[in-house]
Amino acid sequence: MTRSHASVVEDQFGAQAQAYVASAVHAAGEDLDAIAAAAARVRPGHAIDLGAGGGHVAYRLADIASRVTAIDLSATMLEAVRRTAAERGLSNIETCAAPAEALPIADDACDFLACRFSAHHWRDFDAGLREARRVLRPGSTAMFVDVVAPGYPLFDTHLQAVELLRDPSHVRDYSESEWAVALDRAGFRVRATRKRRLRMEYRSWVERMRTPEPHRAAIRLLQQAASAETSAYFEIEPDGSFTIDTLEIEASVCRARSR
Repeated sequence: MTRSHASVVEDQFGAQAQAYVASAVHAAGEDLDAIAAAAARVRPGHAIDLGAGGGHVAYRLADIASRVTAIDLSATMLEAVRRTAAERGLSNIETCAAPAEALPIADDACDFLACRFSAHHWRDFDAGLREARRVLRPGSTAMFVDVVAPGYPLFDTHLQAVELLRDPSHVRDYSESEWAVALDRAGFRVRATRKRRLRMEYRSWVERMRTPEPHRAAIRLLQQAASAETSAYFEIEPDGSFTIDTLEIEASVCRARSR
């Protein structure tokens, strides 16, 4: 039986919704602080958390924006967000189940958008960025944070391989140059970028995604067979834990949409 990409994403994330709400990797970080700081500078009326996952961006934005819309492909994930928001008394968060490539939001309806660790799951990267541009008013700020592919093919191939083995809904971790070109095509101007290193603890990394045992074994075999350069770059540890690059991008809407 064949499945759509949307079905693969829902199958992967729906059952693990609460795990993403509780995930230490997702619940905190300098990048999350940076998103909140950027929002605080503009005090948005309507902010979007695009690809909300466990809702950690939405929870932070709720203290700053008048209204926050948490958007995710997984309805089950959004139910966890609604439940957590209610527990925290965050009454200004609403949820919306939709793909990044087709947002049910009017043109120029929002004045801040944040997207954190979501774009590498999108079926169509360019279409998702065009939609992000479409719903933002001219001059608005957007913050994008994601795992970023190394510019060196040897390292890039290793990263994409272990990501896909761990999670079949993975599409691609894009390079910094791919992000820059795609954002420009979509109508954004990059204001600032920042790279960080993020350690992934192996056991929680695979448990969070319910990675099947044969895939876990394949990941470990790839790690053990990796070249010395690859092992050093990703700082692969004896238990399978490793370190990746993340990229934080602050961008603004810079031109009229193409028709």
